Amino acid sequence: MSALDALDPRYRTIFCDVWGVVHDGVTLYPGVVDRLRQWRGEERRIILLTNAPRPAASVAAQLGRLGLPSDCWDHIATSGEAGIAALAALGRPVGFIGTAADAKDLTEHGVALAEDKDFTDLACAGIDEVRREVGDYRAELEQMAKRGVTMHCLNPDKMVVRGGVAEPCAGAIAELYQALGGTVAYYGKPHPAIYDHAMHLAGDPPCDSVLMIGDALETDILGAALYGLDVVFVTGGIHRGNAFPTDFGARHGLGTWQPVAVVDGLA
Repeated sequence: MSALDALDPRYRTIFCDVWGVVHDGVTLYPGVVDRLRQWRGEERRIILLTNAPRPAASVAAQLGRLGLPSDCWDHIATSGEAGIAALAALGRPVGFIGTAADAKDLTEHGVALAEDKDFTDLACAGIDEVRREVGDYRAELEQMAKRGVTMHCLNPDKMVVRGGVAEPCAGAIAELYQALGGTVAYYGKPHPAIYDHAMHLAGDPPCDSVLMIGDALETDILGAALYGLDVVFVTGGIHRGNAFPTDFGARHGLGTWQPVAVVDGLA
């Protein structure tokens, strides 16, 4: 029996991470559809909360391709939407690191991409189709840091596991850029803006009625804990079966804080 089989009725809103909880980038995890439908049948709001560097509509389309029906959630909150809005508001072309699909998401939502190196801001959505390791970007990042370019990191995650294979994300590139002296603006978990956005989508409920379910300690778990939310830690995602660290609260200034439950997955 899972701790998720009978959630406390006070949790009327569930923030659910996507990659590492709902799917592994290739396949839905077992039991996901039934669990999300169960909670919606109990009249709980489901907000999918993701650090995907793209708009909610693009995430919804991807979930559909993976086989997750649209009746499994109420809203999707993405770091990409927050970052895209900020980049579009700049009113000037920006540099770009990421895939062609990521670039299309930006341009279709009002972000102009620079055609030369004369830019002051850069959108980082993740690794591109050719440079698959973070070190492949060092020379480019060094030049931008010297020029004082601000990187806008659309996905603070440092790594995901795609079909069982680890893959670096925009957060790892941003971490290197900061180490080189560059300035980074982050959008997404663990930063509070995405939780504010998700709370608004949920109708601004009180924090004690919201439960966060996530697998990434540095983003999902830490961000929710700092925001004042109860958390369920999923061990079957990025941390691959590792137990919840007993010193997590102490290391992050949270005292004896612990998740309300630790589970393998949503099944």
